Amino acid sequence: MAAPGKIHQNHPFAVPQFTVRDYTSFFAAGALCATISHGGMTPIDVVKTRIQIDPAFKGLGIFSGTRYVIAKEGPAALLTGFGPTAVGYLAQGGAKFAGYEYWKKTFVQIAGDQDTAVKYRSAIYLGAASVAEFFADILLTPLEATRIRLVSERGYATGLVTGFTRMAREGGIRELYAGFLPILCKQIPYAIGQFTVNEFCHELVFRSMSEDTKRNLSGTSKFAIALGSGITAGFAAAILSHPADTLLSQINKGHGPEGSMVYRLTTLAREAGFKGLFAGLGPRMIMTAGLVASQFLMYGEIKRALHAPPGLEIHKED
Repeated sequence: MAAPGKIHQNHPFAVPQFTVRDYTSFFAAGALCATISHGGMTPIDVVKTRIQIDPAFKGLGIFSGTRYVIAKEGPAALLTGFGPTAVGYLAQGGAKFAGYEYWKKTFVQIAGDQDTAVKYRSAIYLGAASVAEFFADILLTPLEATRIRLVSERGYATGLVTGFTRMAREGGIRELYAGFLPILCKQIPYAIGQFTVNEFCHELVFRSMSEDTKRNLSGTSKFAIALGSGITAGFAAAILSHPADTLLSQINKGHGPEGSMVYRLTTLAREAGFKGLFAGLGPRMIMTAGLVASQFLMYGEIKRALHAPPGLEIHKED
């Protein structure tokens, strides 16, 4: 998200005025980077979900789990759920990245001056990520429910359209959005880790450089900074969101007692225990580091290709 148009302490306070076209470009870049990255990670996600919910996969890791899936069901099984993954994250990614740009700018304007914005930048990052993710998850939830059902229940449907149609017909809106609360519990911490940690990683790196060094950074150095920041943010996002990710898989498979969603989540969490809630974390950390790093790299390149303006930065300079 690094760019000109920063807010610097002791510099004139100026917030870029993004146009509808700018936000359309942000949405398109976010949609493409999210659907490409999540679609490419489908095989790892299949194995991760099986480890979380299938007793036959208990104790397996990413490599042994992958071999087990191929041996039992063939290589094609690793692409189960690709359709809803690609479509779901096309909508969610666009809304999340464009929403983060919008809400970060909005909260900076609410702060009123540059010193206040810099002082409370952590709250701005957290707030922008959370609000953007909330609205993005309204689009994601029914497609994520379809994906998990396809992965966890073999033979449920042949793909996105048939799976979504069956869930809508048999369970209606209630079943399609049964996982909305756990998705929020998963995706909001994920977004906080993704955006906030990435922002602070860039800040730490650039604060250690002189102005002359910053101006003369090579393309390779910029790439290395973006990659390292993205990987670190990905690890943070995976750790923060994994317990809710495990519960989401359980909820969408129909596990847990009858009752309110809060009661079901509390009961499932208690039954799983600390170890159970973090089952499959290793594969997911690998997956999420790749997802987040690749998304930020692609997002920046796609924005440049679309001639979109850089995002607003509020990094502390010293």
